[in-house]
Amino acid sequence: MEIDIKEIFWQETIDIRHQVLWPAEPPEFSSVEGDEDATHYGAFVGEKLVCVASVFTDGKQSRLRKFATLPDYQNRGIGKAMLNVIIESLNASDVVVFWCDARESAMGIYEGFGMKPEGERFYKADIPYFKMVLPLNER
Repeated sequence: MEIDIKEIFWQETIDIRHQVLWPAEPPEFSSVEGDEDATHYGAFVGEKLVCVASVFTDGKQSRLRKFATLPDYQNRGIGKAMLNVIIESLNASDVVVFWCDARESAMGIYEGFGMKPEGERFYKADIPYFKMVLPLNER
């Protein structure tokens, strides 16, 4: 399976965010403040967008948000490929810290990239999360 990962417009992220993260909410619930200023990535299999991720940068810190892969494409390495592209891009920038709020059930993927939990478990709508942090090379 060939995967093509590239930057996309924030509006292109909404459908997958909605389907994967909040299917019971209206689609507009899937947009977040700052979308228009973030960097958004899409993973394509052929012409089909199957995974999205958004990176919100504030100074020298970047936060991964709204990382979602369509169910039929999960567990195929697409998310790992996406994180590789994002981390490579951030390593070539002035960013020194990459972090995210990770669902506890997904911590393993982030730990595989060297991200470490910081702080205590917390909940969003009854779903357990941890803040995961990866120091990047300071330039």
